[in-house]
Amino acid sequence: MAKLHFRPYIPNQTVLFPGRIDENIAANDPVRIVNTVVDNLNLDNFKKLYKATGRCPYHPKMMLKVIIYAYMNNIYSCRKIEKLLLRDIHYIWLSGNEHPDFITINRFRNRVKEEINTVFTQLVLVLADKGFISLDVEYIDGTKIESKANKYTFVWRKTVEKNRTKLMDKIRILLEQVDEVIAQENSMKDTPVEFTPAMLSDIVNELKEVLEHHPVTKDKEQKKVIREKKKQVRELEEYRDKLIEYDNHLDTLGERNSYSKTDPDATFMRMKEDAMRNGQTKPGYNLQIGTENQFLIDFRLFPNPTDTLTLIPFFHSFEQRYNRLPTVGVADSGYGSEENYRFMQDNGIEAFVKYNYFHKEQRPRYTPNPFHAESLHYNAGEDYYVCPMGQHMNRIGTRRDKTASGYITESARYKAQRCEGCPLCGSCFKARGNRMIEVNHRLNQYKRQARERLLSEEGIRHRGRRCIEPEAVFGQMKHNMAYKRFRHVGEDKVTMDFAFFAIAFNIKKMCTKLLKAGKRRSAHTIFIFIRPRVTQNTTNIKPYYLITEKIVA
Repeated sequence: MAKLHFRPYIPNQTVLFPGRIDENIAANDPVRIVNTVVDNLNLDNFKKLYKATGRCPYHPKMMLKVIIYAYMNNIYSCRKIEKLLLRDIHYIWLSGNEHPDFITINRFRNRVKEEINTVFTQLVLVLADKGFISLDVEYIDGTKIESKANKYTFVWRKTVEKNRTKLMDKIRILLEQVDEVIAQENSMKDTPVEFTPAMLSDIVNELKEVLEHHPVTKDKEQKKVIREKKKQVRELEEYRDKLIEYDNHLDTLGERNSYSKTDPDATFMRMKEDAMRNGQTKPGYNLQIGTENQFLIDFRLFPNPTDTLTLIPFFHSFEQRYNRLPTVGVADSGYGSEENYRFMQDNGIEAFVKYNYFHKEQRPRYTPNPFHAESLHYNAGEDYYVCPMGQHMNRIGTRRDKTASGYITESARYKAQRCEGCPLCGSCFKARGNRMIEVNHRLNQYKRQARERLLSEEGIRHRGRRCIEPEAVFGQMKHNMAYKRFRHVGEDKVTMDFAFFAIAFNIKKMCTKLLKAGKRRSAHTIFIFIRPRVTQNTTNIKPYYLITEKIVA
């Protein structure tokens, strides 16, 4: 029988000339793209976050590479990243065989939470110069993502205001029992007084001073009165502390209707991912993103659950990043309001934004309601409407409303002369008297312009792209990359975490497109050379990028 020979197996063998770690890493592996991109980013702002004295910290480029690559592989835990730095060859090569622990990794993320947005902006400009995106078209959509906060830590505005009103009544009654003079000065029955914690503190101090200077007595009745006075002072102190708590709640709420005690920046909203299917509200953020060619070009978090009031601030966010606004804005019907249409028209943005009932109007069997205000004939010259029976509805006034953002809308009011005895009265309207309608002419004009754009050839193309732009990004984010819930508390930390995710998402998308392009031709290597130029007296980076591509046969 022939003798078997195995290769030498020595686990603890000492190598005199060790090989390179990256010998077993593929040439087209995404980890190499991450390494190249981060090496050529401008991270000068990171230097001011470190001190010149003390122990030498880990290099910020190394930390940034490791975290971004971990996010690209759906790893968001610092403890898991720490383990991979010891057992995964990609992380070992990327970190230069450094071993920061999970506390150091998390501390680095929190340290760069202000500067990471600049890194994201730099990367988007790289993608624009490379030709992946143009930054001229922005597809906008939003989604609600649950916060890390517990869902039972809610604070509701109506509850706070109701309890605060009850507390004011209790304070008024207690002051009437404590001292008639104080009651007359601070709580008249006919004129309700808005007490403040400072006022109550002064009253408590005054009462304590009176009790301290009260002569010592052995009379049981007087002792009972003093005990009652002290009890009332304690109750007044409790009411004061409770009033401070309610005032703090209202200050934290601001203009919101709710917030979470463990995450005060989170607002309670109804989520699409409702496991119980009971419509229960949960603390979360309204994440607004702008995409192009399925790349993230902008993002921002909002506390309000509706999308209507987020469009204009989101455009301002885009302008702060790139010092200009996009040429074309595409969004769904949740953003179609007079205020948004007017902003885009005034700023030269071609709006492909749907309005309510646009989809309903496009149905083949759709027939407009002949009694609806928009279906009635309007005489613009003499400013009157004609009802289905031919009666003139003359203008009787104007109604002005103010939105939550302070924008004032105007609606013209028209009223018919005589609807009594009309055979169509039951079908036309149900109220008593003559019919009255309100029409927002400016909004109707914006809707007509939006309808023309959306039905044009370019509008149909943008409508088709919108379904596969932000919606596809949300699908990849939540299902493919398992980013369904924020893992930090506070808007600043949540924004920081999503900035890391957005950078990782864009690099991962770029790697995918480069690999697909490489399959259609010979293998290639991408070399990216970036020469940033920072302007003086500004925090916005305006880099000049020189990007070349070398194709290896």
